[in-house]
Amino acid sequence: TGDADATYPFERIHTYIQMLLDENLDFITTDRFAELGHGSMSVKHYFGNTILSLALRFLFFIKIRDSQSGMWIFKKNILKKIQPLEIFNDGMPFSEEIKIEMFTAKNVKSKEIPSALYTREGKVKLESFKDGWKNLKFLFKKRIS
Repeated sequence: TGDADATYPFERIHTYIQMLLDENLDFITTDRFAELGHGSMSVKHYFGNTILSLALRFLFFIKIRDSQSGMWIFKKNILKKIQPLEIFNDGMPFSEEIKIEMFTAKNVKSKEIPSALYTREGKVKLESFKDGWKNLKFLFKKRIS
């Protein structure tokens, strides 16, 4: 999966799929912080992403650096091994929730890999504070549920 705003390195998808197969992985998520393109993420968004990723690591003991990345590669059959998609959050927290499910499921082999983030084409639709706050609240609610 990935956003169609030209920010993700889809030219690398074959390499990522090969890694999924070679390492017998079920789920791969990408770490955009590994290669941030000039102007690809504002300081405000960088700070917010860092806070959300720290919260996810602290609350769920998942060692990933980029909880907000929308570029993932996964085997279709693993969807049967996690909670039903119908009960996933259908808003901004979905990206966090899929990672929480994949990295905490005992029968799913997951990995975060370094990737890139390019400068966006088009207007940013993210409402920084509102969406960030919604994601942070979601993490705490999911932790206590």
